[in-house]
Amino acid sequence: MKNFEKIYEVVSIKQVITIREDLQRFVIKCPEDIVTLVRSEIADDDREIFLVASLNTKNQVNALHRCHVGSVNRSVVHAREVFKSAILNNATSVVVAHQHPSGDPEPSNEDIEMTNRLVEAGEIIGIIVMDHIIVAPETRDYTSFREEGYIHEKQELFNGFDQSEGQELDVEEDEMEF
Repeated sequence: MKNFEKIYEVVSIKQVITIREDLQRFVIKCPEDIVTLVRSEIADDDREIFLVASLNTKNQVNALHRCHVGSVNRSVVHAREVFKSAILNNATSVVVAHQHPSGDPEPSNEDIEMTNRLVEAGEIIGIIVMDHIIVAPETRDYTSFREEGYIHEKQELFNGFDQSEGQELDVEEDEMEF
């Protein structure tokens, strides 16, 4: 008797969206806003969870995606997974975040290198990485890569969270330098 394996053809990929009332109109004005959101989602997890908050032009969260679940002390994140969610949700910018179950929010060399790759990829495709936040689960400590100077973008327009008043930017395509 022969064993036959089934071969499946992927015809389409569907994004399943759960509408959350608590996220509608949630505006990111400063790193503390994303810290609040991240803590509510992943602070108590026992493994590193990497989140991507997709933002619109008014810095409103239009999607929150659990991009990767890692191990106790490591999470391997690829730009394609980060920006796939952002593109599918029509994001103009993202804030990425994860927690360190160890309780120490200081970024590792791998965290810094990965963030640099994400910023570079975002510049190429036109989605700004506004910040990368690391939270410590048992304390109120966190690290903002932007505040610590790890993220410094070429586009001064996006320096910090200057869009916090919810005003859309009026930027001509040729004004942005990549």
